[in-house]
Formats: sequence, C-alpha cells, structure tokens
Amino acid sequence: MTRAQVQRWITDGCVRRGEVVSCKPAQAVRAGESIEVTPPLPRPIALLPEEIPLDILHEDSALIVVNKPAGMVVHPGAGRSSGTLVNALLAHCSDLTGVGDRLRPGIVHRLDKGTSGVMVVAKTHAAHAALIRQFEARTVEKVYLAIVLGRIAPTGRMAAPIGRHPSDRKKMSVAARRGREALTTWQVRESFGQEAALLEVRLGTGRTHQVRVHLAAKGHPLVGDPTYGGTGGLRRLPAPWRERLATFSRPALHAWRLGFIHPATGAEQRFEAPLPDDMRSLIDTCRGLSKWSA
Repeated sequence: MTRAQVQRWITDGCVRRGEVVSCKPAQAVRAGESIEVTPPLPRPIALLPEEIPLDILHEDSALIVVNKPAGMVVHPGAGRSSGTLVNALLAHCSDLTGVGDRLRPGIVHRLDKGTSGVMVVAKTHAAHAALIRQFEARTVEKVYLAIVLGRIAPTGRMAAPIGRHPSDRKKMSVAARRGREALTTWQVRESFGQEAALLEVRLGTGRTHQVRVHLAAKGHPLVGDPTYGGTGGLRRLPAPWRERLATFSRPALHAWRLGFIHPATGAEQRFEAPLPDDMRSLIDTCRGLSKWSA
C-alpha cells in the first residue's frame, strides 16, 4: 500500500498505537510498541453502462474482440469509475455482467491506458475460463508494434525477471528483488537512422509494462514514455528530432496482433488492429527526419 494511503488511515483514526488512537503520521515509534490498523471498508465501485463507441474487430456469442484506443482505461478502479472499456462493454453486451471478476466482467487480459490495440473479452463463463487458461499457459500469440529511441540490433531477445521497482512502487524494473520470469523478443521493421526504429515485438510472458521495461533496460525506451526514459532520452537526439518527437504524448506502443484458440469452436483465431493515426503520423515524422539527417 502507498504511504499516502497509510497517512489517510492514521489521520482518519484507523490506526491505534498501543492505547492511543489519535496518532499522527510523523510520530516516531519505539521498539516493542503495538500498532493496530483497522482499514476502512472499501467504497463499492458502481459499474454503470455507458454509451461509448467501440471499434469492434469481431463478435460472436462467446467473445468480443475490440481495438482499444490509447487513453482508455480497461476497467474501473481506484480513482476511475467511468469512461472505461468495461463501462462501454456493459452498454454493448447486455449479458456481460457477472462473467469472471465482478469489477472486471469479461476481462481476461489488459493493456495499459496509453497503449492502443487488440483485446479479447469473454461473454460467457466458459469462454472466460478457457481464455484465462490459454493466457496462463502462454499459448496466446501477442505481437506489438513499438517505436523506440536509438539504433537497435536487427533482432533481439530479453529474458530478465520483472517486478516492482526497488524504490519507486509505481514502476516495474528488471532490478526488482522478487521479479517474475519475463521474455521479450523483437525484430526491426524499419530503422530511422541512428535516432529511432520501428519494432515488431513478441511477448513470451505477460508482465506489467513488460515491453516498456525490457526495451528501456536495453537502452531503447519507447518514444513518448515518461516513466521509462522515453522523454528524457530525447536529450541525446539532434534538435529537430527532440522538437518533433517531444509532441508525442504517450508510449509509442500498439498491440497489433492477438492469436488464440476460440473457446467455443476450437478454431485458431488471429486478429490484427491497424495502427492508429498518431503512430502512423509518428512513423512519417521519423522517416522525414531520417532523410533530413542523411
């Protein structure tokens, strides 16, 4: 839990220090003291259907495949109760409520808020369970397109555990004390001189921020990624590159292809989401800058 959350609990009288209830966050504690914490009950999150347009790539009685736009959160959570993909799905699918997790109905995998691309959502309990098993068994094909900084090797592989950053709990890191196995491979689709490259990235696992963390650890952060060096790394680029790439306001990452076995028919399925306009424009910008640099 965050320090800010603990501070709120102390201020709200949820923490007892020995016999003293009126604690203050800055008070020092002594060896042997008893600290008792009674967290307040979480406020229920209302899952309300919202008429939000969806880019549907496929739909049948068992599942729905969508192209999630960048900027959309997948499901409601702390600080977010509306405008999510789940809110939109509840309005579109009348029978989605109760499939899987109560707060994440139908959701079997996630994409970061800033990541665009293809996602599959289950519409039945059987489909949800079957898709979860495929993701856990790592048989799902997951291919991303990413634009990174620097000149990177034509092909590469990164097998390094990922876990919470040792000092920044909002970040993931390959230097985590208790990381979980993670595998990422890539090949260059197009190089833009020494400054940037378009990659096709395949995931062998599905860790939080995996593509962003692994590529940053290799010294090639994603363009537009403020968390893992994609904005700070612009300082190494020539001025025209810095000025143009600084306007890209999200990690340049798109979930391009998703392949799995259909839970109802047993048929192999593969869906691709076209690159969004902002990444197409970024690629055009990189092409123009690389010609100018040459």
